[in-house]
Order: sequence, then C-alpha cells, then structure tokens
Amino acid sequence: MPADTTSVPPTRAGYVALVGLPNAGKSTLLNRFVGEHLSIATAKAQTTWQSVTGILTDGSTQLVFVDTPGLLEPRDLLQRAMRSAASEALADADIVLLMVDASREPRAAEQEMITRALGTLGRPLHVALNKVDLAADASIGAWEVWAAKLPGARVHRISAQGGSGTSELLSALRAELPSSPFYFPEDEIASVPVRFFVAELVRETVFERYHQEIPYSVFCEVTEFRESQDPIYVGVDILVEKASQKGILIGRGGSAIRELGSEARTKIEHFLGRSVYLDLWVKPLESWRKSRAQLTRLGFRLPADDEGTR
Repeated sequence: MPADTTSVPPTRAGYVALVGLPNAGKSTLLNRFVGEHLSIATAKAQTTWQSVTGILTDGSTQLVFVDTPGLLEPRDLLQRAMRSAASEALADADIVLLMVDASREPRAAEQEMITRALGTLGRPLHVALNKVDLAADASIGAWEVWAAKLPGARVHRISAQGGSGTSELLSALRAELPSSPFYFPEDEIASVPVRFFVAELVRETVFERYHQEIPYSVFCEVTEFRESQDPIYVGVDILVEKASQKGILIGRGGSAIRELGSEARTKIEHFLGRSVYLDLWVKPLESWRKSRAQLTRLGFRLPADDEGTR
C-alpha cells in the first residue's frame, strides 16, 4: 500500500493586543471577529476594566485577541490596574492592533500618550482607523498622517460596527502570525471561565441603564453557578461604593433591580443557550476602587509601586 504523501500544513498562532483610547471600538471588533458577545460594548467610555481574551481558529491559524482597557492617565487604583493590564498585553503580544476613533478629531495630547504607551515595539503594528463610516474626510486624513509616522505601521480603514474593512484587516493579521502550535483547543473561543462573562453581562446592563457615577462604581461577581439545575441558578453580587448607590440600583419596592435582572437574564440565556434563574444582590463595598486589598480580591492585578494604598 503506498505511503500517505499528504502533509498537514504547519500551524501559525499568536497573540494580538487590541489597544487604544477608551471608546475606540476595541470590544466591538473583538466580538465581531470571534462571533460572540465576549466583551462589554456600550456607548459609554471605559467599560473594559480587565483584559478579555477571544480566540479565533481558522484552518491552520489561531489568533488570540486580547481586548485591553482603554489607554488613559490613571486617577485612582482601579485605573492604574486597567493601565497595567494594557501594558502587560502590549509586552506579551506577537502583533499589536492599535484602534483609533477616526470620527473624532485627533488631539496632540492623546496621540502623544498613545505613542508613549506603544514605546519601541519591535513587532508588527497595525492601526485600525475605526468608525470611518461616521468620520469626516479631514479627520480620517489627519489620523492617517499621524499613523504613517509610527514605525512599521500598516493603516486600515474599518467600521467595527458595520463590518467594512474588517475582513481585509483580519487577513492582514493572519499573514503576520508566527509559526507556532495552537495555544488553545480549536473549539475554544475564550480563555476565562463562563462565570466571568456572566458577571460582565450584568455589569454591561448596569452601564446601559444607569448614568453618571453609578456604572463606574459597580463591580459584579458571580457567587453561585449551579449548572446542574434547570434552569441554571446564577447568583451575582453587585458591589457598589456607597450605601446610597444601593438604593438607586434597587429602586422603589425593588422595581429597578427587577428590570435590571430581566434584561441581564435575557443576555445570559442567549450566551449560555439555556434558561437561567438570575439572583441579584446589591452590596456596599466602601471605596473598593481605591483599595488595593479589595481590588486584588476581585481579580485585578496592580503595579507593585503604588503608594498610599490599603
């Protein structure tokens, strides 16, 4: 019997860091690429607080996208943790995908901060000018002139929401992948437990329903996840910084928390593909955004050089 002369094509895989200013569309692009709602995407800025990994395996290639918190000048410990997460993703990436909101006129201070954060990469850099369907030609042109000055940058015009240019961008990223075994099984689309995404869907709903300081003072934590039950029982603590915020979230006679739970449950059921009993509990955790101990307990990684923290 003749020997099988067919050969398996070599695999290529790598980490792609999605970085940029808040509200540039990184989470929307990740969700589009992976085909699932993995990362919070709302009209409000600074909704991504921790890095979210989405995996896209196609044939002999595997792209591991890391959606990072928006680049900003930190004002509290939580924002320092967010900036640290973005820096870690940049350091570990095989490819860097910088996203900018081309519908906003570029500001010199923001461009300088991006350049400083990127540093000396020594790795492929792609710049996605997002929201070009909403942007004026002058704004797009100004961003292109700036991006062309970044060493080795390849510039793409895209709409993460509408999809234009995203297929071409994806092909360009695949072409940059180094030869490597896959990092994850081919059928996986994320690297963190389902509990993380369930908590994020509740937090996303808070962002959609509330304004001012409430969304930025809330952290959601899954305390129970009984998958063997039908419907699945999910218990979630909604942590707030002040007792007054608890009252706002619960509402008169519990009306607000019931509406929040109904909307969040619909999202979770769609994500899990099963019926869910969602049990929400609002609990004050005073000044958690400023407490090193609380942030560490909640899973945030903080730089070692923070001073004056508890």
